[in-house]
Amino acid sequence: MAIKAKKVMIKGADVSSLTARQQATMKKHSVHHTGKHMKAMTAMMKRGKTFTQAHKAAQKKVGR
Repeated sequence: MAIKAKKVMIKGADVSSLTARQQATMKKHSVHHTGKHMKAMTAMMKRGKTFTQAHKAAQKKVGR
């Protein structure tokens, strides 16, 4: 029987697949940004972008 990892959600964005450090950073970051921004960032970080790269791209794409 496989053990399922608990789903970690931040403002509607599933950050479970990110590292613990990235999750902590996203938690702090979420205070200042919308769920849409957080979802966009999470998707980019899952594909290999750094936090800063994902943030800048999300700002351009969806705003704050």
